[in-house]
Amino acid sequence: MESKTFIYHLDTIDDFAIELQGYFNSKIVLFNGDMGAGKTTLIKALVKSMGSSDIVTSPTFSIVNEYNLPKDIIYHFDFYRIEDIEEAYNFGVEDYLFSNKWLFIEWPERILSLIPENACVVDIKTDSKTKRTLKLTIKTNSLTEIKAYEQLK
Repeated sequence: MESKTFIYHLDTIDDFAIELQGYFNSKIVLFNGDMGAGKTTLIKALVKSMGSSDIVTSPTFSIVNEYNLPKDIIYHFDFYRIEDIEEAYNFGVEDYLFSNKWLFIEWPERILSLIPENACVVDIKTDSKTKRTLKLTIKTNSLTEIKAYEQLK
């Protein structure tokens, strides 16, 4: 696993999202951060940067939202309200995990044992009202992934 740290400001989040998505080497992206750190705000910018015109909202109550891309789909999960892993099984989380669609997952620790090893991990820390520090961690086991990491440098 390799990681890279970024600092971004909320007023330039759209430009940052374009840059960040270029580093993903997996379609499964986990978002960690305290409540209010900006996970959904960043996901909203990423969805837009990937070509969707869908309205992005937090799926806290619905658990999953779907956003259409020109040639793909993003499933946006918020597992904050999940009490146990059985709840995730009950709505078919495995089907999503093996769908080869984009998965943006907030509060992934609630289903950690189900997450594939190749997921990208985004850790967001609040520095101020408008400034965030983001750490992106990617797995670099294959030549393709190593090549993608080399582009990070």
